[in-house]
Amino acid sequence: MAEHHTLFGGKLHVYKRPNSRYWQCSAYLKGKNRRMSTKEESLQLAKEFAEDWYLDLRGRARDGNLKNEKTFKQAAEQFRREYEVITEGQRSERYVQGMMKKLDNYLIPFFGEKGLSEITPGLVQEYRIYRQTNHVLKPFHKPDPNQRPNRNTIHQEIVALRQTLKTAVRHGWLDRLPDLSTPYRASSKITRRAWFSPDEYRQLYEATRRRAKATRRAHHRWSCEQLHDYVLLMANTGLRPDEIKRLEYRDVEVVEDEATDETILLISVRGKRGVGYCKSMPGAVRPFERLVERNNPEPDDLLFPKSHAELLNRILEEEGLKFDREGQRRTAYSLRHTYICMRLSEGADIYQIAKNCRTSVEMIQKYYAAHIADSIDTAAVNVRKPKRKRVKDTD
Repeated sequence: MAEHHTLFGGKLHVYKRPNSRYWQCSAYLKGKNRRMSTKEESLQLAKEFAEDWYLDLRGRARDGNLKNEKTFKQAAEQFRREYEVITEGQRSERYVQGMMKKLDNYLIPFFGEKGLSEITPGLVQEYRIYRQTNHVLKPFHKPDPNQRPNRNTIHQEIVALRQTLKTAVRHGWLDRLPDLSTPYRASSKITRRAWFSPDEYRQLYEATRRRAKATRRAHHRWSCEQLHDYVLLMANTGLRPDEIKRLEYRDVEVVEDEATDETILLISVRGKRGVGYCKSMPGAVRPFERLVERNNPEPDDLLFPKSHAELLNRILEEEGLKFDREGQRRTAYSLRHTYICMRLSEGADIYQIAKNCRTSVEMIQKYYAAHIADSIDTAAVNVRKPKRKRVKDTD
């Protein structure tokens, strides 16, 4: 039998369940029985907490702020509890943490106390306006009144908002999703992914080679040599940065390719698309052999146990290669884009490229092939009708 006490003439109840060490409190207001854990083991402290809680509820009910429905904050907490468990092993920990930060920094402060039915397309538009004029400062950053989040940042926050509202729909707290689309939006320009032209790629790998030869300290020389082979492997395989980060020596096999009579690497790839295979260009073989000679690895050792992003960025800046002519920032991912663009320029079959890169033909056509001049067949475009010869009148 639960221990039970009443306050405020029976309007407030304080009780303890048999298998719990904490006291609970409950009250009936606005047609709904409301409960709360006091998180207190002492009866006196639990009564004080319950009184404050009940008086706050009465004040909110008098002001018309007491909701008979779930709030966005409650839906967000349910989403957080589900998302972290369900996506374990399917989403990277960094991605999940980023999703939770969007909730804590922006969405809950703005929508938190709103009832789920109050989240309308108009309120979502107000949120977009709010985000253009307010932002959370990062540590050690000075306030900048002109700083605004970019379009993709807002898009990712709306994704988090949609996922939270979908959670509410699944639990029956909301009957349907509101329209979250962006009004007044023009068609976005499709730009090619940042990549290195053949001359720029040559400039990059020659710079990494020079850095490796010029470095005297053993540890730094190892990092520079690893980076040099990293650049060559990425540009000759088309692997994603996360795929090459997971790559172990046992995943790579040096084989003789029957179709081309060349020595290549056959790679078992484990990444965002599951397990697939990649056949490299011949230029990837020697960098891999150097990795084996340098590291004397075990089969389950990683090819690149350390991140070389900082050193790569430094070299890109020194060589003036950090941005392409459209102002797009180049990263390690640009080496994958370089592989795809170079294969297209050489006339490789687009379906086979997509298969080898574990992506879709549509993605390559949209972001790569449309921007490669060599993908246009001049013989098929520059077609001319033969001119008809006019027959002269002999009469």
